[in-house]
Amino acid sequence: MVKEKVKITIYGAEQICASCVGAPSSKDTYEWLQAAIGRKYIDDEISYEYVDINEPPNEKKHLQFVSRIEEEDLFWPIVMINDELVAEGIPRLKPIYKLLDRYGLKLQ
Repeated sequence: MVKEKVKITIYGAEQICASCVGAPSSKDTYEWLQAAIGRKYIDDEISYEYVDINEPPNEKKHLQFVSRIEEEDLFWPIVMINDELVAEGIPRLKPIYKLLDRYGLKLQ
């Protein structure tokens, strides 16, 4: 059983990552993930957050991760589940679902 909400954070930017030409925008990916996850899981136990890497909120963890994105040239969007990086660039649902299953989320 899930004790706390699972937090899914998507880091991205309005501009599409140079290495991800032809991919959907980070905002589109954020909305697509919410819909895809909501079709499979009862998402009462999930919270979603979008962080614009060009204008991150003034929270230490977000500022540190945005610095990491820049230092390591990570591709965005980046999908984090409870602070664990699960997808970079164009996300695939299989590893995301696998991690959500480990958290014991209820299926629809």
